[in-house]
Amino acid sequence: MKKLLIIDDEIGIRESLKNIFKREGFQILEAGDGVLGQKFLEKEMPEVVILDIRIPGKNGIELLKWIKENNFKSEVIIITGYADIDLAIQSTKLGAFDFIEKPFSSERILITVKNAFDRYELKRVGESKVEEGRERYRIVGESEQIKKLKEQIERVARTSSTVLILGESGTGKELVARNIHLYSQRKLNSFVHLNCAAIPEELVESELFGHKKGSFTGAIENKIGKFKEADKGSIFLDEIGDLSLRAQAKVLRVIENGEIQRIGENKTENVDVRVLAATNKDLLKEINKGRFREDLYFRLNVVVLKVSPLRERKEDIPVLIEFFSKRFAYEMGIEIKRFEQKLIDYLKAREWKGNVRELRNFVERVYVFIPERVVKLESVFNIFEDETFSLPQPKNFKNYKSFIQEAERRFIEQKLNFYNWNVAKTAREIGMSRVNLMKKIKDLGIKSKGVEERSLPQDAEEESPNSTEQGAS
Repeated sequence: MKKLLIIDDEIGIRESLKNIFKREGFQILEAGDGVLGQKFLEKEMPEVVILDIRIPGKNGIELLKWIKENNFKSEVIIITGYADIDLAIQSTKLGAFDFIEKPFSSERILITVKNAFDRYELKRVGESKVEEGRERYRIVGESEQIKKLKEQIERVARTSSTVLILGESGTGKELVARNIHLYSQRKLNSFVHLNCAAIPEELVESELFGHKKGSFTGAIENKIGKFKEADKGSIFLDEIGDLSLRAQAKVLRVIENGEIQRIGENKTENVDVRVLAATNKDLLKEINKGRFREDLYFRLNVVVLKVSPLRERKEDIPVLIEFFSKRFAYEMGIEIKRFEQKLIDYLKAREWKGNVRELRNFVERVYVFIPERVVKLESVFNIFEDETFSLPQPKNFKNYKSFIQEAERRFIEQKLNFYNWNVAKTAREIGMSRVNLMKKIKDLGIKSKGVEERSLPQDAEEESPNSTEQGAS
C-alpha cells in the first residue's frame, strides 16, 4: 500500500487532507511537528510527504534538507502561506517535488500527490535499472591499472566535464563511458551511443542532429538526432576521430553552446548533454594531417582516461575468465566450467591483440563447443581464431633468404605458442621431426615466452611425420 505522510501542526489541515486521500487507498501517516515527522520518515519510509513549511521542532526547510542529505527517496510537497512564497521557491531548489499555497483546492493537491507518486515509481524503476546496468557493465580486474581507472571514473562521474577515452580496440572504452554515466547525476536519464566509424559520412550529421522531412532525398519523415535523444543525459561518441570536419564543427558548437540545428531548419535548439568521446587514433597526428580540428581536440581533452591493453595487465586474465565464465554459464543454463591451471597459464602467455573482447569471445566459444566441465589446454586449440600469425612485409627485406627466414621464424614461434611449447606435439602437427624442429628453434633464435619448454626425454624415440601415433591423433 502506498504511504503518504502528512506533517503539519494544524489538526484541521491534517483532517482535511486525510478526508481527501482516504478514498484513494493510501496509508495515511500524520505528525504534528518536525521531530515526530523525522521519526516517521526513518521508520515507515513513505513514498510521498506533504510538509508544512512552518512547523515546530524542526521547520519544513530544515526537514527537507535532512531528507535530501540522508538520501531518502520520498517525494516532498511543500504547503505554504502567501508570506512564505520565497521559502517555498527555495524548497524546490533543494529538491522538493512541488509547493502548494494555502488555501488549496482538493483537486489541485490530489493531482499533485498522484503525480508525486508517479515520479517516485519512475525513479524507483530507474534506480533499479541503474543497479542492473552497474552490474552488467561492471569493470573487472585487480591490476593496478584497473584500480586506478576505477578511481578516476568515480571522481570524473561526479563532475559534468567532457571526457576523452583513449585505448586500443577491444579494451573496453564503451564500458568506461557507461560507468561514468551510471555513477553520475545523469544516471536516470538517457545514455546514447553512436559509433562514428559505422555511419556513412553523408548520414552522420542526420544521425547526430536530426533532419526535417523533405530536407534531402530519402528524408521521408522528421527525425530527432542523437544529441536531442540524449538531452539531460550523456552521449558517447565512439571513434570520434572518424567524424568528418563538417560534423566536427557542429559537435564543437554543441559542446560550447549547447546548440543543435536539424538539417533543413534555420532555427537552433538547446540541449543539455554531457559528451563522452573515445578513439584509438592519435588525434594530434590527425590534427597535423588536417583531419581533426584542433579546437575540438582541446574541448574534448578536458579529462583524459586511458584504458590499458590486456597484454599490460595479464594478472586480470584469470579474473576476467571467471567473470565471463559465470555469465555464460548463467545465460546458457549450464554448470560453470573450471579452467585448468595449465590452460590459464597458457592464456596469460598469449598476446591478445583483440584485448578483452577477444578473451570474452574465446570464453564464449569454450562454452559453446566444449562439453566437459573441466576445460583442459588440449581441448581449446581448435577453437582459437588464428589471428596471431601474419607474414612479414617483403619491402622490409633486402633479399629472398632473409624474408623466408623471418616468415619461418614467425610460423614456428606461433605454432609453439599454440601448443604451449610442447615440442614433440608441435613437430608432429607441422610435419617435422623433433630433432629438426629443435635445430630450427636454435638456428632461428626462438625463445619461450614465459612458458616452460617441454620436450620428450633424451632417449625417447624420435617421431616422424608418418608415425602411427600421429595418424591416431
